Amino acid sequence: MRPALLTLLASCAALAACDKQIEAPIGVGVCWKMERPANAPPKFNVLATGVPDLEHCAAQLESNRIRVQSLGLPQNEATGAYQGQFLFIDRRGVFTAQTYAGYQYPFMVRTGDGRLAVPGAMPQGQ
Repeated sequence: MRPALLTLLASCAALAACDKQIEAPIGVGVCWKMERPANAPPKFNVLATGVPDLEHCAAQLESNRIRVQSLGLPQNEATGAYQGQFLFIDRRGVFTAQTYAGYQYPFMVRTGDGRLAVPGAMPQGQ
């Protein structure tokens, strides 16, 4: 029975390695929100157009997260994309990554009252 189990595990690992990489949309000036439907590939929905930069897309994504939360739906995290780059929002702030599964770099942090700010933009306590 053990060889069969090992074969099954090896097969699962091989299939996971072949899983298609999630690509972020590249539309110029378009801010996307990523949805992960159950048993389906991720879907990107246009959140806003004419967005000038990554920071404004992060603000759009955060605004959408708060709006959904105000409807009583649990929305503690959000994932989006802007011009081929991923945005991840959680309780700590906003992180960016070139790939969905790649290293996430801090982009914006939460202030003491929960708002988002660019690191270093807030005055340091004396």
